[in-house]
Amino acid sequence: MAPARDVAALRPRGRNPVSLIALLLALAAERGLTHFFHLRELRWLDRYYDWAARTVGRGGQGAVAAALAALVVPVLPLVIADRLLGSHLLGVPQLAFATLVLLVSFGPRDLADEVDDYLAALERGDRGEADRRAKELLESDAAGRGNSLDAAVEEAIFVQANNRIYGVVFWFMVLGPAGAWLFRVSDLLRRRAAFEASREGAARHPFGLALARVHGWLAWLPARLAAFSYAVAGSFEDAVGNWRVAVDRAASDPLDRSERLLARVGAASLQPSLADVDPGRLDVATARGAWRIVGRATWLWIAAIALLVLVGEVA
Repeated sequence: MAPARDVAALRPRGRNPVSLIALLLALAAERGLTHFFHLRELRWLDRYYDWAARTVGRGGQGAVAAALAALVVPVLPLVIADRLLGSHLLGVPQLAFATLVLLVSFGPRDLADEVDDYLAALERGDRGEADRRAKELLESDAAGRGNSLDAAVEEAIFVQANNRIYGVVFWFMVLGPAGAWLFRVSDLLRRRAAFEASREGAARHPFGLALARVHGWLAWLPARLAAFSYAVAGSFEDAVGNWRVAVDRAASDPLDRSERLLARVGAASLQPSLADVDPGRLDVATARGAWRIVGRATWLWIAAIALLVLVGEVA
């Protein structure tokens, strides 16, 4: 029995049936818990960033090391809790813990709700409300964009799906609950850094740039898996062609590269289905089509994860 236990100990924390069940439960529960999403804003992390920026992030030297240290502090308690829970009581406490961490790590806002609200505003012809909803997706001002707003929202849906869903799922399956939480914390801290720089009208501090760089590293692989799933879920040939273009025009920042790849591949995977759409309905069709591609891609992720878990159990 010892060799079997040794093999089990080497298995990644996320790759087991409990994690698959937790993932399915979290994805299913998320749509029914919209009234509690304000709890995912995690405002205390803003204060934590302010403290970290004043202490470990004061100097320009060693900014990446400071960013990594700032991420370890909120993640370490989850690592300890996950280890302590283990497989006690048939794994039920571990299942509940993993599901709760996933629910907190998704988001912070629900992408499906934001897309639905944006589409509803367009259907009513309420351009002001549509611009406000688009701003939530774009995380920037939507007013004055004109016809380019349709394409910007379409691309934002593909980018946000990786940031809010796929990145969390990937690191959950690799490192367990601590991995999902690590991805969300890195995202929230780098957003706080960007907000502070924008509010002060100054360039981002090296500590903030380092946080963005670390998040870009964490997003790199799930972004490429997400882009591939968009290609499979839509027009594969068009998506692959735009993948090559995105690589040729790659930005220097890892997060920018990933987001540009997601936007280009996602938009290309949808393009053939928009050929016969009435130009007056193109804004609705692009957003709805982008969300449809994301929905298909999510099912592909679930199927692939289930297959990996099954193969791992058989092995």
